[in-house]
Amino acid sequence: MTDAPASRAPQDFETTASRESAVAAFDVRSRTPLDRFQHFLHDYPTAAPIMVLLLSVAVFSASANNFLTAFNLSLIIQQVTVIGILGAAQTLIILTAGIDLSVAAIMVLAYMIMARLGVEGGAPDFLAVLIGLGAGLACGLFNGALVTRMRVVPVLTTAAATIALMTLAGMSLIWAAPIGLMLGLAAGGVGVSGRLPAGPAMEFRLPPFIATLGAWSIFAALSLWYSGGQTVRSQNIDKAAPLLKLFGQRVELFGAQFTLGSFLMIAIFMALWYVLNWTGWGRAVYAVGDDKEAAELSGIRTDRVLMSVYAVAGALCALAGWAAIGRVGSASPQSFAEGNLDAITAVVIGGTSLFGGRGAIFGTLFGALIVGVFRSGLSLSGFDPLWQSFAVGLLIIVAVALDQWIRRVSA
Repeated sequence: MTDAPASRAPQDFETTASRESAVAAFDVRSRTPLDRFQHFLHDYPTAAPIMVLLLSVAVFSASANNFLTAFNLSLIIQQVTVIGILGAAQTLIILTAGIDLSVAAIMVLAYMIMARLGVEGGAPDFLAVLIGLGAGLACGLFNGALVTRMRVVPVLTTAAATIALMTLAGMSLIWAAPIGLMLGLAAGGVGVSGRLPAGPAMEFRLPPFIATLGAWSIFAALSLWYSGGQTVRSQNIDKAAPLLKLFGQRVELFGAQFTLGSFLMIAIFMALWYVLNWTGWGRAVYAVGDDKEAAELSGIRTDRVLMSVYAVAGALCALAGWAAIGRVGSASPQSFAEGNLDAITAVVIGGTSLFGGRGAIFGTLFGALIVGVFRSGLSLSGFDPLWQSFAVGLLIIVAVALDQWIRRVSA
């Protein structure tokens, strides 16, 4: 017998494995500072808008007269209140990989219902507000039905009830349209709850862009029809329905004046932050936006999640309408024509991905503030409003390009 050798040469597969391990370790160690920054932005979506906001404040504080004053900073917050609330509604939808081009139209329809019921319809102002909020909820459910499974019964109920109340009961348009809308909402709510089918579902699903583009035209036309193209004036609201101006009331804090609408906006963002981060519904919203098919396989009822998201967004738009009456002082069916684009701008600059599944709700608040800071700073610096729009457009392009770069981390 021969003695066993004290050592042996490594086999080929062992040599190859050790070489591969060395290569893998080298790849990890070679991560550049830019790669680490990219991963940081991917893990913390609000980091980029916070840095942009702080940098823009610093630049305009040094270049624009009277920018860094309590009055101007509080004015910026007041100016972005309505767009911030619309942006919060838009964020929920974009997180599901959708988009809603009708948020401003829902807001206008809701506040016209509030104003006309409270001023010309003789309704108590609190009831006018509740019906306006219900109208926003109904519009949101309508959009949600278009992108999931459309049921015609709620729509037919709304139309038939409105026509019957106006022609058979002799009711005025001011009351017939909201009551018909509430009846349609009730019929649709039965189907959403799952207790009754609320009519057969039409087997088609429209892309969110197309569905809400059509809804935008529908809601805008309904606003003009319901209002007769007339503005409800400030002095009439003061006399008949002062509650509609609640969020326009001013509060002095730290030497600056804020409106109650600003506090409403912050409260909405705080509530949505909690819901999105600490509830099962919030996790389902992110899951649907990240991969809808995988979410369905994991047991999430994606259609119900989408319906609830659009419904919540519609109610938030109506809240924005209530705040808008306080901010502007009157109710006009032709106001906030650029509200849709402004809301999307706040969401995109705030770091929420247009492809869904990634973003943070507070990023939208920072995005709205960035737009407000840029417009205020450029105005105080003497720039033409043309260049304010130019700067905002450039910010959108940079934000989308940054989002594409950040998404490569998960690729």
